[in-house]
Amino acid sequence: MTVFELNTDRIKDNILALATIIDEDKPGYTRRPFTKWHTQSREWLMNEMKNSGLDVSIDVASNLIGKREGKNPELPPIMIGSHTDSVVGGGRFDGIIGVLAGIEIARQLNEKDVQLAHTLLVVDFTGEEASEFGISTIGSRGMVGNLTQEDLNRTNGDGLVLRDALASVGGRPEDLATESLRPGDLSLYAELHIEQGPVLEQTNHELGVVTGIVGIQRHKVIVEGQANHAGTTPMNMRFDALTTASEIVLAIEKVANEEYAEQVVGTVGRLFVEPNGANVVPGSVIFEFEVRSLDLQALDQMIEKIQREIAEVEKRRTVSITMNQLSHADSIIVDEEIVQLIEESCETVGTTHRLPSGAGHDGNQLAKIAPVGMIFVPSQEGKSHCAEEWTDFELIAKGVQALGNTIIRFDQRV
Repeated sequence: MTVFELNTDRIKDNILALATIIDEDKPGYTRRPFTKWHTQSREWLMNEMKNSGLDVSIDVASNLIGKREGKNPELPPIMIGSHTDSVVGGGRFDGIIGVLAGIEIARQLNEKDVQLAHTLLVVDFTGEEASEFGISTIGSRGMVGNLTQEDLNRTNGDGLVLRDALASVGGRPEDLATESLRPGDLSLYAELHIEQGPVLEQTNHELGVVTGIVGIQRHKVIVEGQANHAGTTPMNMRFDALTTASEIVLAIEKVANEEYAEQVVGTVGRLFVEPNGANVVPGSVIFEFEVRSLDLQALDQMIEKIQREIAEVEKRRTVSITMNQLSHADSIIVDEEIVQLIEESCETVGTTHRLPSGAGHDGNQLAKIAPVGMIFVPSQEGKSHCAEEWTDFELIAKGVQALGNTIIRFDQRV
């Protein structure tokens, strides 16, 4: 039974309102976690949640949660969630639409006086994007007990410790071990998200049913050479950390272009050079890379190959190279029963296509304790993590409608 209506204007107004709360000194629509702009956006979200009839709280991992009680308190809750933090220079839709979708669903349930059997939780997860602490999906990791003491002791470039950052925005990291969720504590985790790729637009589909989410491994590589004068040090007597790092970057690209059982990608996107002078041979380089695939074995194969490439470069260039894992998120395959349930809901709203997610999501973490499902809406020209990121508001409204009807269908299976 279709309950949810298209409410394009209200969704559009909410997206545009939240998109004004950004760091205007940064490009695009930048809203990094643990900044005043993210705090301000949280205050706005709290107000919207309360106006939608949700009881608002912040959990141990500093996630913002709106709660709507169900008729049967013995049933584990249904959770809708995403994030409102962004990458530097990000867009207006990534993450945001998933949180606002949950709020809109709560609004319409109240307006239509529909009482679910399950309690409904709407969550804005903290720090989904890769952070200055070298880890992503911070809030969802903490929610499911996957933030280690080593993670909590990480520091960013300003010397801020992650556990202190969580506490500064309402988290209680000292209680993570006892209050994080366990398997069986949720009935379902569901999320609406932009595709962040070109498939739906190019195949002329309005909605995507996600069949799996890639696993991600992130690593830090430290190259220690010898800084020296750029004019007086002969080429054959240099221990150049940057040219060494460049070889490794190209080796990572080569490894990622090889054939594997499943598609893989590899990216180097963050690099620091010391002393960073035009007339100085670089003495030290630190860079971070990530590899992604639905196949965990393929990821392990990639890392083994990259390690062999690094060992060869280190020996040949007589420099010191160390490689440390920053984080990993397991890939997940969405249960076929959940895929079919979402597909049926989507097909009542618009043209529908099955596809995997090449981006990581908080769902990677929630899958440790509950079934997960995701709906995608098209990204214009496949663009994301940039100011040009765009999805038509009517398509977002259709995604909200499909997600809401999915929640109803799942709730009625009790």
